Amino acid sequence: MSVKILDEIISCIKEDAPVSDVRIGPFWTAVRTRGCGLASTTFVHEHKKRFPVEDAGILTEKSGRELCAYCRSQSLLEATLGVAAINSMLDVDPTDLTEINASEVLFEKGAGKRVAIVGHFPFVPKLREVAEELWVIERRPQTGDLSEEAAEHVIPQADVVAITGTALINGTMDRLLELCPKDSVVMVLGPSTPLSRVWFDHGVDLVSGTIVTDPDAILRFVSQGIVFKQLHGRGVRLVTMSRNQI
Repeated sequence: MSVKILDEIISCIKEDAPVSDVRIGPFWTAVRTRGCGLASTTFVHEHKKRFPVEDAGILTEKSGRELCAYCRSQSLLEATLGVAAINSMLDVDPTDLTEINASEVLFEKGAGKRVAIVGHFPFVPKLREVAEELWVIERRPQTGDLSEEAAEHVIPQADVVAITGTALINGTMDRLLELCPKDSVVMVLGPSTPLSRVWFDHGVDLVSGTIVTDPDAILRFVSQGIVFKQLHGRGVRLVTMSRNQI
């Protein structure tokens, strides 16, 4: 569990807010408080041991801070809700953001370099064309991917490391950051990623995430099984926060 980073990010939330809506779709989870936050729906069929969401049905009776605390849960689905709630509660300074997709940044930073990506993203084939070497590490490997165990070997060799924000949900983020070489460029990316400067205190150089601009539409899309590629230009902004100028 990536408790330290998550606790530091939560500590930056200044005021509590009521939870007005929660949607758990097959691919994305959305929580609406002051804003609307997304996280990648993550779960295993663990309900023989416990309910995936103990308080299912009464989540909108909780406060935003209460739902943020779910990020520490051993239930992956509750942890998903916690990260989505954090993303809904953060006050993001717009002057910290650049309107640029993570893939564009990676094409620039990764050209001619050894790149390790944790998570299989749609832009992988194009990045493979420009990188000197590209390792893709996945819990459910696709053709050409490496299993998650390979992270221990390949990340320390990389010039550029990109880690999916979903690693906050499954508890692997802390170890993945430890594996990054000190002189490497490190990015955390994807809609699950909280847009917070806290990352820069943990060796991260670039944070790419999503700002929801049309909560009503996003809640509807999530409920109807949309995948993120379908959301391009439909109620979200893709932005990047950088330790240094991009």
